[in-house]
Amino acid sequence: MKKITFILLIIPFVLFSQTEETEVVKKDKIPVYGVFNSLKVVNFESTNLAYKGDLYMVISHRFGSVENGIDDFFGLDNSVTQFKFIYGFYDWLNVGVSRTSNQKKYGLQVKYRLKQQEKNGFWVTIAGYHLITANTSLEEDIYPNLEFEDRLTYTSQLIFSRKFTIFDNRVSAFVSPTYIHENLATRSFVEQEDGTTIAYDEENDQFAIGVGYRVRISDVVSITTDYGIHLNRNSNSVYRNPFSIGTDLELGDHVFQVHFSNAQAMVEEGFITQAQGDWGDGDFFFGFNLIRIF
Repeated sequence: MKKITFILLIIPFVLFSQTEETEVVKKDKIPVYGVFNSLKVVNFESTNLAYKGDLYMVISHRFGSVENGIDDFFGLDNSVTQFKFIYGFYDWLNVGVSRTSNQKKYGLQVKYRLKQQEKNGFWVTIAGYHLITANTSLEEDIYPNLEFEDRLTYTSQLIFSRKFTIFDNRVSAFVSPTYIHENLATRSFVEQEDGTTIAYDEENDQFAIGVGYRVRISDVVSITTDYGIHLNRNSNSVYRNPFSIGTDLELGDHVFQVHFSNAQAMVEEGFITQAQGDWGDGDFFFGFNLIRIF
């Protein structure tokens, strides 16, 4: 735990470290926008926010694993869906609600900007993100002592991002220390050779770091990727770290994100703690996000 805490604490200092300016002439500090194309990189949140008065409607699909090939049409027969609405109360404050068919989860989220990257000034954008979800698929006949609080999971992230000046400002990157508290911890079921099954529970408190980048190919097309490092996963867990890669298409008031990921879940505690696919075995999922701005 001491090592985990040290890693989480040192990241901001590494990001903020920079050489001292030697120029005598003071330059205007100009805010840097468009660090990413949308509110998400692939699975992880970006530092982008909806502007004041804007309403985002996000329709997301994650299909089944492509490993079964034509039998289920490369996963298209087995999809999960999420609907999300996000409103910009201020340029620096967003509130959103969502519903996903995976575990029938409902979510309430808040994202806010703490600091904006500036040309000739502050060199990163910092945002905070908090999400609470309720898993309504849990059944009382399986969990006889189930209470409403057991359905809840809490996620908090501090997101650091930067648009770099290299390649004509086409490269952006982010780092996102993440804390997840599950009232009912994730459980891995491992089948033994004798046919019995052993369950391994995670700790209620989970820690992770998300990293990723965007490379703008043209005014319309960008390549994105993100990866989640689960820091205290149970050594007996059947789950893996989530890795995703995709393409963003900016089409006026629409952003269309197409991607592949080894995680089918779309909420943070799902894709961070329960990514079930293995890229090495061809076990990954096709998906997309369609974002409409009103």
